[in-house]
Amino acid sequence: MKPPSPVDGSTLPDTAAERAAAPSGAPDILDVPPPVEPAPAVRRSWRDQLGHPASQPLLLGFTAALMLLIGGFGAGGVLVHDPVLTNSPLGFWRYGHGRELASILMYGGVGLMVWAWILLGREVLAHRARGRAVLVTAAVWMAPLLFAPPLFTRDIFSYLAQGGLPLAGFDPYAVGPEALPGIFADNVHYFWQDTPAPYGPLFILIAKAVAWLTGDTIILGVVLMRLALLPGLLLFVWALPELTRRLGGRVSVALWVAVANPVMVIHMVGGGHNDLLVVGLLTAGALVALRGGHIAGIALVTGAMAVKASAAIALPFLVLVWAAHLSGSQRVRIAKAIAAGGAVFVAVFAACTLAAGVSLGWLPALSAPSMIVNWMSLPTAVGEFTHSLISMIVNVPKQPFINVARVLGGMLLVYIAVRQWWAARVGGPDAIRRAGVVLLATAVLSPAMLPWYVSWGMALLAAAAWSVRGLQITVFFSVMLTICYYSNGEDALYNPPYLIAWGLVGLLAAVSLVRPDPLHLSAGAWQRARQPFPAAVVDGAERGTS
Repeated sequence: MKPPSPVDGSTLPDTAAERAAAPSGAPDILDVPPPVEPAPAVRRSWRDQLGHPASQPLLLGFTAALMLLIGGFGAGGVLVHDPVLTNSPLGFWRYGHGRELASILMYGGVGLMVWAWILLGREVLAHRARGRAVLVTAAVWMAPLLFAPPLFTRDIFSYLAQGGLPLAGFDPYAVGPEALPGIFADNVHYFWQDTPAPYGPLFILIAKAVAWLTGDTIILGVVLMRLALLPGLLLFVWALPELTRRLGGRVSVALWVAVANPVMVIHMVGGGHNDLLVVGLLTAGALVALRGGHIAGIALVTGAMAVKASAAIALPFLVLVWAAHLSGSQRVRIAKAIAAGGAVFVAVFAACTLAAGVSLGWLPALSAPSMIVNWMSLPTAVGEFTHSLISMIVNVPKQPFINVARVLGGMLLVYIAVRQWWAARVGGPDAIRRAGVVLLATAVLSPAMLPWYVSWGMALLAAAAWSVRGLQITVFFSVMLTICYYSNGEDALYNPPYLIAWGLVGLLAAVSLVRPDPLHLSAGAWQRARQPFPAAVVDGAERGTS
């Protein structure tokens, strides 16, 4: 895996305003360059304070969010027995033609959200939208989804059941939700009914608290679980701007890529995935470590691991950041940092485990996601493809091919991780960027992959420098990751017409980012297309048409 390509002449340089530091020395997002000469105080309007967000993408994205909210009550991760809609005049929305209309509304909302994101991206590329404007726009898009049913997933019901298990006297690392009678277990997807929790003690503690506050009111539980995950998003948007300046990126681009992205808005917020906590703790820990708070940085990333084990991959890179500030030879410095970092890790993880009242039984449960077999995981895709070729000649079982490919994928991942760690031995921001590379590789090369796994690495890589082509590739894959599961959370990866149709949407979106009206649908577009096309100016640099 390669990180986003570094910028060059036709790329996205940061502006002086975005790199400016506050008088205290802590960088902040500024929307205008600081004045050279003292100027008389001017009362700023509310629109000035919000960064002048462009109205068209803001309103389109908000409309899309409302469509997803309303459609979600009929075609999202709906309850088996909805205490509000069932046996009510609105119950038709969950069945038959009503459900079909709800599905149309949801997928129309996805398309409109993608379009709003592209329009916002054009504003960013043209330097008309700075960091604050991107954040405000994304916040407006996300707000309605805090109260929506789970979108494109049912995982949040599993979270609530796993929090209810210890309250009922069960070990969530020994039994699955089916052991818990009641409304929580009834709404868990059948695939995960007998699966122990694969999450760390910190998340079990959070889920237990939400389940305790909720009681049997599962609709309240869904909302409270989203609110419990919201601190992860707040940490993310707090850390990303300064982390971007340190890694050489551009703040508005990083926020557009990672925060306003439909994967973040629809899956992470609308779906209510606990990966939101992971990315927040990861980025905050990386930034704090770069500031010199090595103990706190490792503690924060250990907290991310206590939610999902994959976050532990960033810890060895934070050790290298710490080692760069110690005395002695390189080996001595790394050894000192490993010892100190290990002590912090043990203390924090033990505290989380004791607070949650659980054991280390979650470690065997980490293999649970490998039960998922889909081609989003590159090793699994290779195994399935190889089996398809061989089965044309002789009838053989599929699983051995998948198992072998997954072992090879694991070996490749270890090679990438070791090589990136050794290359990052000088520490500093480069170590954080390489941690993002390995986290992204972990998502792609793991035995099973789900769309929100990509957020682990992108949380750090979004802060790096991006080329325009890199942004277009990101647009395409973001669209595909958003729709690769149906609105109710079922797998859509083996529906070729559906994927091809959305692939064309993703391709159109990627082209539209830098070339408005690529289909020549506006008035007079075909006549203009026959004329010589002038050099396009993207982010201050000329780009030819060849």
